[in-house]
Amino acid sequence: MRHRRHIELIPAESIKGRGTAGRIEHRFSAATHVPEDDGWGLLDQQASEEQLPPRTQVIEEQVKSIVASNDSPDISFDFSINPYRGCEHGCVYCYARPTHSYLNLSPGLDFETRIIAKVNAAQRLRETFGKRGYRPALINIGAATDAYQPVERELRITRSIIEVMHDWQHPFSVVTKSAGVERDLDLIAPMAAQRLAAVYVSVTSLDRELARILEPRAAAPHRRLRTIETLAKAGVPVGVSVSPMIPFINEPELERILEAAAAAGASSAFMVVLRLPWEVNPIFQDWLQRHYPQRAERVMARVREMRGGRDYDADFSQRMTGEGVWAQLLAQRFRKAVARLKLDREREALDTTRFRPPPGAHPQRELF
Repeated sequence: MRHRRHIELIPAESIKGRGTAGRIEHRFSAATHVPEDDGWGLLDQQASEEQLPPRTQVIEEQVKSIVASNDSPDISFDFSINPYRGCEHGCVYCYARPTHSYLNLSPGLDFETRIIAKVNAAQRLRETFGKRGYRPALINIGAATDAYQPVERELRITRSIIEVMHDWQHPFSVVTKSAGVERDLDLIAPMAAQRLAAVYVSVTSLDRELARILEPRAAAPHRRLRTIETLAKAGVPVGVSVSPMIPFINEPELERILEAAAAAGASSAFMVVLRLPWEVNPIFQDWLQRHYPQRAERVMARVREMRGGRDYDADFSQRMTGEGVWAQLLAQRFRKAVARLKLDREREALDTTRFRPPPGAHPQRELF
């Protein structure tokens, strides 16, 4: 029997532009709350009050460190920076949703509307680079949540991080599904020319209507393709992520997405199959029932086929690729398409030898 966590739903009118329909209780919750009318009509009053779409709340955080290390063998980088916790894009499948549980917030609607902004990120990065014995290695920006989500337009935390990378000549990559990355081309393009920067754009579907409900506040598909084109024309190595592949939802588009990305100027590609860790599982299944009720059982049957009969398996050997015949066929389709489209080039090898402290970074050392 599969355990299904309670999701406190809000009126459908209130979720326009949001990926989830409510606040799911996180896995550390001690109790389950189910709304019940006590005879005073308070539930009707609450429903009336919740007609306004939930607004985004930014919570500023002063962090002690900003660079996270990674020892997962199935991830291509060892270090990452996430300027934000939570993501306003609202992608229903986002594997980072469960991280909001550690904040005693819901991985559902809170993940999309309660954004933690690491406002001193650039200062902490300068301190990290300035430590005696620091050795540069590729840092990925936006590994968990999108570094160019809407709040970045005003807060500019990601830009401040890239400015530090630029000053110290430190290599980095960015993964995003936002056109906002174009704003920072004045920094990214010159660094790319020195093999210090690369960008990967996530294109999950070419279907505008599917993208609108799957990733409600991310850039539209055609806009992401234009971003790939803009980056490529500026000389930035740009790859495409066709992730996640969801059986019978966006999976039929796999080859078309790769063709469109190649035509726009992408030079490499990678793919990850749908992952449903922790609270992402009930959130995604609720989304399926709301938007594709006639297809939901078929989708989940195929997901379980790829996961050894379970909804999810976190084993490093197959969590990104899945297992079984269907996963093998999907991987085969991907390999053939990227070879045909010449998207099978190795990811850009960035240069760590250019790393240098900017003038004045070590004032005490300059006395000797």
